Amino acid sequence: MSTARPLNDDEVFNEMKKMVAFIKQEALEKAREIKVKADEEFNIEKAKIVRQESLNIEAVFERKIKQAEVQKRIAQSNHINKARLRILQERQEVLDELFQDTDNLIHEISKDGDRYATLMEGLILQGAYALMENDILIKCREQDIDQVTSAMERACEKYEENMKTRTSFKISEEYLPASSAGGVIMTGLGGKITVDNTLGARLEIVKEDMLPQIRVALFDHSPNRTFFN
Repeated sequence: MSTARPLNDDEVFNEMKKMVAFIKQEALEKAREIKVKADEEFNIEKAKIVRQESLNIEAVFERKIKQAEVQKRIAQSNHINKARLRILQERQEVLDELFQDTDNLIHEISKDGDRYATLMEGLILQGAYALMENDILIKCREQDIDQVTSAMERACEKYEENMKTRTSFKISEEYLPASSAGGVIMTGLGGKITVDNTLGARLEIVKEDMLPQIRVALFDHSPNRTFFN
């Protein structure tokens, strides 16, 4: 029966070398595994960062594009609005000139005696029908007193004939401005009811009523307009 003998120094040294080589090999394998895993994790994290930064850049780019589009629309809108305002201003200037010419024309009416007398009779008669009063005060220009006196006599006769009632016209001692175009202001019930039949007031009514048609006649009808005032 053989008995194990103790290892000599060379044998112990060789065994130690084998153990060291094995441990070293294991360490190298482990290090390679750790490096491979670290590289994989690094690449994954790097890909995440690159993707996130790409998304951030895309988001910034999209935001800048949208901001540029908004600024472009705002600039276009401002340009269109300025153009519209300029057109509206030019149209208003045309209308103002037209109405000024019309105002000048109505100041010429009183210079035509027969025409003005007929007009005054109509204005007084119309005012009487509107007031339906027995006592009516008439305010006119001082230079029109003679024509108004004659016109109100004819108007009174027609009114009484048509309404089958008596009425009285009186010229006010308070006159319309001499610079006005003429016409009359008539009051009843002690001044509580008033009918403004001056030529200036009648012109304003015509302006308001005819403005839509005047706009169409001067500037044509726009298909985008939903109103005419």
